[in-house]
Amino acid sequence: MRTPRDRIRHAISFEIIGLALITPLGAFAFAMPMHDIGVIGVGSATLAMVWNYIYNYGFDRLLLRLRGDTQKSMPMRVLHAVLFELGLLIALMPLIAWYLDVSLWQALVMDVSFALFYMGYAFAFNLAYDRVFPLQSKTAS
Repeated sequence: MRTPRDRIRHAISFEIIGLALITPLGAFAFAMPMHDIGVIGVGSATLAMVWNYIYNYGFDRLLLRLRGDTQKSMPMRVLHAVLFELGLLIALMPLIAWYLDVSLWQALVMDVSFALFYMGYAFAFNLAYDRVFPLQSKTAS
């Protein structure tokens, strides 16, 4: 299982790279000022970092309890990404509508667009992260 220090490195690097990608892409896609998308991005990233730590810790604890290890198959990685983004979508939609002064429908479209981007990004990032920082083999106790 990953250490707290490793989880913090994971969460911070994930959010920094994600913000660098989503801010200009979101401003272009929704014809909004980069500043507004940046504020939404930073607020979302802050909430997402907290959610990332809690969610991944809980997900790994559940895997450890159910299977005895935290290795994720490809289908498990897809489920992991979908559930993470669904939880974040529910939390962020009303905040986006409020800050950008848009309808809940518009906020939902934006939030789903961001979630779809981040789902693909999370899958690729986590796969790369696990290769760059592999889990240590579990030793028998």
